[in-house]
Amino acid sequence: MLSQKSLELPTAETALEGRDTPIRISGTHHVNGRSMLPPFPEGHEEIVLGLGCFWGAERLFWEMPGVYVTAVGYAGGYTPNPTYGETCTGHTGHAEVVHVVFDPTEIGLPELLRAFWEAHDPTQGMRQGNDIGSQYRSVIYTTDELQRPLVDKSWQEYDQALRQQDLGHVTTEVAPLEAFYYAEEYHQQYLAKNPAGYCGLKGTGVACPVT
Repeated sequence: MLSQKSLELPTAETALEGRDTPIRISGTHHVNGRSMLPPFPEGHEEIVLGLGCFWGAERLFWEMPGVYVTAVGYAGGYTPNPTYGETCTGHTGHAEVVHVVFDPTEIGLPELLRAFWEAHDPTQGMRQGNDIGSQYRSVIYTTDELQRPLVDKSWQEYDQALRQQDLGHVTTEVAPLEAFYYAEEYHQQYLAKNPAGYCGLKGTGVACPVT
């Protein structure tokens, strides 16, 4: 999963062309058997998070009580229906992300954001540890305008907590989700299928003060 690819995001004009046809997946979560594809149960919410390599990131969230289902994929770029290989070139503009569907009566967005911040180093720009490239950047893509104030509050509070420890500033990208493209089947719930597989999650050790 190591990459020495582009640290610069492409433009819409320079990004890879992609394709009209989505990558085909089974749609069934390997761990809990639920559908990774919409529609989801009424009242459930969605958030898309990127914190480096999506293998370990997905496991972090599928293990959390109140999370209904997860899926890994690509978001934040220009290329429609990209492949993993294309995303890793840095020429699609996408980040590796986890689509999290959750029941807000069991777990709130602040709890998910706390796990997000504490599981990685959001100060590193276009990398996460030894994983280097724009696809590994830290991102939060909201799916509801009501999510944005909670995300901004958590961003500001964790940025302050990191600065107090002289660990730098948060570089996490925050934006409304434009499109989520499912990754290939073998990436879905990868660490459940390959327990000894690579997991690059490594936090800063700084607790998130989100309330």
